[in-house]
Amino acid sequence: MTRTRARALLTALLLMAIQATWIAIPAYACGCGAMIPRTGHQVTVSEETSAVTWNGRTEQIVMRLSLSGDSRDAAWVMPVPNRATAELADPALFTALAKETEPTHRTRHYFWPRDGDWPLGDDADTDGATALPGATAPSGVNVVGREHLGPFDVARLTATDPEALANWLKDNGFKLPGRLEQALRPYVAQSWEYVAIRLSPADRDKPLAGQLDPLHLTFASDRFVYPMRLSQLARNAQHLNLYVLADHRMEPRSPIGGTEPKVTFAGKLDSPPPGPLAELAGDTRYLTALSQDFWQPQGISGDHVLRRAAHDTPYRRVVYTDELLTVGPGIPVWLVTVLGILVAGTGGALLRARVRKGRPIIPPPPVTVPPPIG
Repeated sequence: MTRTRARALLTALLLMAIQATWIAIPAYACGCGAMIPRTGHQVTVSEETSAVTWNGRTEQIVMRLSLSGDSRDAAWVMPVPNRATAELADPALFTALAKETEPTHRTRHYFWPRDGDWPLGDDADTDGATALPGATAPSGVNVVGREHLGPFDVARLTATDPEALANWLKDNGFKLPGRLEQALRPYVAQSWEYVAIRLSPADRDKPLAGQLDPLHLTFASDRFVYPMRLSQLARNAQHLNLYVLADHRMEPRSPIGGTEPKVTFAGKLDSPPPGPLAELAGDTRYLTALSQDFWQPQGISGDHVLRRAAHDTPYRRVVYTDELLTVGPGIPVWLVTVLGILVAGTGGALLRARVRKGRPIIPPPPVTVPPPIG
């Protein structure tokens, strides 16, 4: 018995140690970049929403991040195919996108009572679902632009050596994790550049948390790409929500290690009113909203490359609200039906009994005996 208790205690302690280790290790990845907190602190991207568009030469990505954690500042690094410009975006863009893609609401009626309906229980509320010049160098990091945008200190870099990028981050107070350094090597091999952003809240006495101002990146690209490779560093499942503005319905070329991308909206834009959505869409008139889960982020095999879908069939989600079928002032139809059947059955039985009671007794016909033969 003592040995059994010792083993159980040892197992519990090991589980607690493993859990504490996982808590102490920050999750560096988010959907399209890497978040690096101060050493010994935590920062997590709790929500990420992006809108992307590409005209065949230039790509635009607008991102809005929501953070949580205990770090008072953080660095965010995103790889891009070519030199990028950065500016703050209007938060109203995502309000307009949500309105464009909101589901249709319909009501479904059911006949028999369910939990919450009388007599099975009480009714209860339920929920329905300008670049700055920089010195050039043959290798290392070259700062090609730097600007302050709201809470962001944005540096645009070229890097041919992840170690040089690590030195730049160190000079700015951050340490490049080894796993992240390895994950950046494919981008270095492709001569991609980086947008490095230092996130610093207005109140330096409070941790970096809440929804940040959206950031708008613009860069040249010969293909419609959404960087995702760094998400393979995440230790928890990742969820991607992506608005794609184009001339046609769009889709990722492959799942890149996640679930099959799910279309949550597809349709033509009916001349959106003047504002950030109309400005970002430009001449494009088709919007595709995509959702995807990465239950095993380490299996992410590359970046999303977006392509035209086989058809432009529109799609809009339908959210149903189930209601008990009633008649008149909220009387359940099932109750009226059951009472009607009972009344009809009882009335029929009484009528049959009355008829039987008043029916005359008819004697049997007489038996005729034939006369004997002979």
